[in-house]
Amino acid sequence: AIFRAGSDFMARMFTGLMKPKPTIPGGSFAGEIEAVGKDVTRFQVGDQVFGTADPDTGAHAEYLNLPEDRAIALKPKHMTYEEAVAIHPGALTALPNLQGAANLQAGQKILIIGASGSIGSSAVQLAKYFDAEVTGVCSTANVELVKSLGADKVIDYKMEDYSRSGETYDVVFDTVGKSSFWQARRVLNPGGLYLTTIISRGILPLMLWTSKFGSKKAKIVFAGLRPASEKNDYLSLLLELVETGRFKPVVDRHYPLEQIAEAHRYVETGRKKGSVVIVITPEDTPVKER
Repeated sequence: AIFRAGSDFMARMFTGLMKPKPTIPGGSFAGEIEAVGKDVTRFQVGDQVFGTADPDTGAHAEYLNLPEDRAIALKPKHMTYEEAVAIHPGALTALPNLQGAANLQAGQKILIIGASGSIGSSAVQLAKYFDAEVTGVCSTANVELVKSLGADKVIDYKMEDYSRSGETYDVVFDTVGKSSFWQARRVLNPGGLYLTTIISRGILPLMLWTSKFGSKKAKIVFAGLRPASEKNDYLSLLLELVETGRFKPVVDRHYPLEQIAEAHRYVETGRKKGSVVIVITPEDTPVKER
């Protein structure tokens, strides 16, 4: 809704003030390369790939035309296109937050709010890879899912307020924008960090203020604006974790392109688990490289 409908006014500074800047939605894709330019060396026709589309092209289309230096990788052979495309939106947001901004270390305690969503389910698995102690926050219906992803503890927000649990954490990662720095501050250890993925009126001034005063910090990471070279480094790590069975994207539902409006409605209920995938055609989706 942020990119399509401009539901948060602050986000419009980046996504388009009066109307969306991208005319075709969709940030991630998976498909088969149908053609390559004469100077392309990374890929060849027939390669099955997945990656991130350019903001001005969008992934909800039958064909994409992308430079080869974008964040693109060969699809693991044992994964379906639907599983591969679900790696990007969650993991490529979670990883810059956990590894980059937080520099999460073994033994640190992290609270992940929205632990059953696309970013949250990725963050739980990645935080466990970094050997952190993970507490997930989710609804009653998703408690078992979050446990299965490796969370050491799970808080059902319908039954318990995490900010009054008595526990403290080195990192609070709000993946869905359901909290605030001031709530999280109560449970942050000295030197702790509050991370959010949602652009709001308050987060940018808070970043500046907390960078100067106090030991507890607030940050937002604009993962989508990171250079393609950095995204490809993250992809290399993710593929290694996928191949060794330490990371698996969670896919909730599939919708054909004709039902994309219904897919958006479902996502906006806030009840999805992991990712919702749009299937362009039943066959392999081609991708052109230039």
